[in-house]
Amino acid sequence: MKPPRALRRIYALDDFEAAAKRYLPHSVFTYVRSGVEAEITLRDNRSAFDDYHLVPRVLVGVTHRSQQASLLGETYASPFGVAPMGMESITGYRGDLAIARACAAANIPFIQSGASLIRLEELRAACPNAWFQAYLPREHADMAALMARCRAAGFTTLVVTVDMTAGSNRENNARAGFSAPFRPSWRMFWQGATHPRWAIGNLLRTIIQHGMPHFENLDGSRGAPIISRSAVRDTSGRTGHDWDYLRRLRAEWQGKLVVKGLLDPRDITLAVAAGMDAAIVSTHGGRQVDGVIPALRALPGCVAAAGSMPVMIDSGIRRGTDIIKCLALGAKFVFVGRPFNYAAAIAGEAGARHAIELLRAELSRDTGNMGINNLDEITRDRIVERAR
Repeated sequence: MKPPRALRRIYALDDFEAAAKRYLPHSVFTYVRSGVEAEITLRDNRSAFDDYHLVPRVLVGVTHRSQQASLLGETYASPFGVAPMGMESITGYRGDLAIARACAAANIPFIQSGASLIRLEELRAACPNAWFQAYLPREHADMAALMARCRAAGFTTLVVTVDMTAGSNRENNARAGFSAPFRPSWRMFWQGATHPRWAIGNLLRTIIQHGMPHFENLDGSRGAPIISRSAVRDTSGRTGHDWDYLRRLRAEWQGKLVVKGLLDPRDITLAVAAGMDAAIVSTHGGRQVDGVIPALRALPGCVAAAGSMPVMIDSGIRRGTDIIKCLALGAKFVFVGRPFNYAAAIAGEAGARHAIELLRAELSRDTGNMGINNLDEITRDRIVERAR
């Protein structure tokens, strides 16, 4: 069976970006692609992978190699999953569901963003191995209501993102004319008119078939619509959050609890003390504070501080060799973001499946050429730092 036309020249995850740039309105594409301010962190997340060289072994026999990975009591087909990304359904038709279904079929985890436009109940039904990612609301009652919804929907893993305390300076979005919710304007109309495949195939199709999209899961109730002249997406009220808040969540959430957005080993130590089941080292894709340490560079110190608590990583991962480097530095699992957003934009579930298979095939080739039969063999001596 031939792949959809949109995928015929997609040979690596990076190829999805150029295709999505042609398909998406400039403001929407900029929202997905950009980081904050001068985008130093965005670039450094990728260039950090160039700081390490791989050390292959040969003639060890790799016919029966496997990339199965165990994490938090589950066994997955590969050591990667899809990171949470807000408003995926803005880029592709019902984008969250498309990616989630592809992940379910491939037996890898999908993390639904709290800023999703799809109700968490609907997504969990489509993807039984999905995790849910929450931003901490101002009021604990809202968080309690959100946890109740997650429990009722069947989620067993809750990811709490803690690196969005005081907002972020996403000036690149403003320059491109992007806002959330969208503000109706001639500029917005023109961008839709000049990208009719997106405007008709996603935006209008969504509104006709499902009504106006809303932020469905930021707290226990429905949030603002995605297009409005006056509605406001309230992201304030997080400046008072502390580790006591996390300890309270730990006491109330009976499933797996993962804290996301850590870069300092001291915070990893506090996460262990607070009873977290795992942590995700992350720079929020370069979308929060510009100039922070790249996630890959922060990983070894965080792993050392974690003891037996699993440490995962996102931010900048694009290749099978990137995954090997993360695992060699102690990560138990990795998560990939933007390429899956682009993939679902241009080809829906088929695009997401193609992205998974590309990364899975790369990892298979790379481990074979490295002389690696299973992931436990990816140890620190498999990489060396580049001479400076």
